[in-house]
Amino acid sequence: MNQTADKSNRSVISVHTQPETAQRLTELAAATRRSKSFLANDAIERYLQEEEAFVEAVKRGQADIKAGRVYSTAEVHNRLRAVIDRSSAEPVRP
Repeated sequence: MNQTADKSNRSVISVHTQPETAQRLTELAAATRRSKSFLANDAIERYLQEEEAFVEAVKRGQADIKAGRVYSTAEVHNRLRAVIDRSSAEPVRP
């Protein structure tokens, strides 16, 4: 069965938003011929993916810190300067 049509595996949430945001959603739904629910769910899914990826990146960074895999500001500066110097020394390709 098409999951979009199967409402048995759905949850209902309520969102309070500014009237302007609600109007924009209504207009976008009309322009795209999608339901407001579809658009809101799509936006929530995208937001969650981005935020979950960010949280995972922070956790990896914290693990790196704990394991001592860090660079000082001077080390980062020197590494970046070396990359910039190498790239500016390379001939420009047409």
